[in-house]
Amino acid sequence: MSEAMPIERVTIVGDGQMGVVMAAILAWRGTAACVWGPFPAPLEELARTRRTTRLPGIELPAAVAVEPDAERALTGATMVINAIPTQFVRAAWRDAARHVPSGVPVVSVTKGIEDETLLRPSEILAQAVPCPSGASRPVAVLSGPTIAAELARRLPATMVSAAADHALAERVQHAFSMPWLRIYTNGDVAGVEIAGAAKNVVALAAGMIDGLGMGSNAKSALLARGLAEIVRLGVALGARPETFFGIAGVGDLATTCFSPEGRNRSCGEAIGRGEPLDAYLARSDSVVEGVATSRALLALAARHGVDMPIVAAVESILFRGTTPKDAIRGLMGREAGAERVG
Repeated sequence: MSEAMPIERVTIVGDGQMGVVMAAILAWRGTAACVWGPFPAPLEELARTRRTTRLPGIELPAAVAVEPDAERALTGATMVINAIPTQFVRAAWRDAARHVPSGVPVVSVTKGIEDETLLRPSEILAQAVPCPSGASRPVAVLSGPTIAAELARRLPATMVSAAADHALAERVQHAFSMPWLRIYTNGDVAGVEIAGAAKNVVALAAGMIDGLGMGSNAKSALLARGLAEIVRLGVALGARPETFFGIAGVGDLATTCFSPEGRNRSCGEAIGRGEPLDAYLARSDSVVEGVATSRALLALAARHGVDMPIVAAVESILFRGTTPKDAIRGLMGREAGAERVG
């Protein structure tokens, strides 16, 4: 570390899987942590039982405060973690943002692209949580191949702390590093966020291949060509190509596409087996980020003139009535050429 790190008091906004896991990690490190969310009922349940149905078998450490009042939760925080799903960030922060003091960084663990604006989570937070002083809000991103249930069991994992300000990236790195959780720093915020958003869409396609029983050859080919699409878009947005071949890129992509606990892969598998999207979402207690992201990503690709046939196929299946088999037939029927990544 370049200098001594401050003693943190961290507030986590969002009581879903990643919010609870981030709070637990901080408590295990001996860092003061508090969880707040926009809906009182689940917060009350979490405070009472120290458990959430989204992470069965995991108990929130007693040292973590669960605070239903936003002002009490955020006043005095030295760092804030946003664990609200992308499409709901603005609504969740609408009333709470004024309680975050100027200069306090907000760290995003959210992955997606906002439908209406096509902004990344860090860009949304810069707008949604302005500094009272009028200065720019310091924002960082913490991302990587991190299945929440595995983090909660303290299984070995890696993440990337990304920020334009290297000192802030190091500060986040220090705040969450554990003997079993290795965190690297990265200055390519756009690359890390595009990788995190796009991998969820590719994971939906991977799940569809699982649901159709098309085998490992097809799934591996999907990952390789999906990565090529992600790199093309990222480079068009000014990201560094090497970011997509690291932890936040191919590492997160592989985990999300192969883990049986991955929400996007599981949703895709159900669709591949014939379950309607609406039916799956109705029975799921978690947000499947890749669904909304497929539309936003396709619009972002069109804006920058980037060809993303896998993303287009997933969006067509989810929203235009195309069957997974027809979509795969269309992808396989595309004109073949030289392999190119980026």
